[in-house]
Amino acid sequence: MSKIIFIERDNTRHVAEFEAGTTLMQIALDNAVPGIDGDCGGECACGTCHMVIADEWFGKTGAVNDAEEQMLSMTPERARTSRLGCQVKTSEDMDGLIIKLPEFQM
Repeated sequence: MSKIIFIERDNTRHVAEFEAGTTLMQIALDNAVPGIDGDCGGECACGTCHMVIADEWFGKTGAVNDAEEQMLSMTPERARTSRLGCQVKTSEDMDGLIIKLPEFQM
């Protein structure tokens, strides 16, 4: 099974297994990753699944749509590689993906 690594601000790592097609948000929720709440249930309406993708992996996460862009524009810790986890479906080539968790969500 493939794995994703979530890294907290203090470098605590959470390694989560996933099946392709699952969203990053759902993987985080299923594995009790701190700071990922998914309050809107994955509807791209709250920003509580904000994640910062490691530079080398960002290209594998797909395009940012208008709704996601709008939500990210209100995120105080937005980075160049920020994504909302609810908008990123995993694929098999994401095995080893590294995600940094924003401090304000912790």
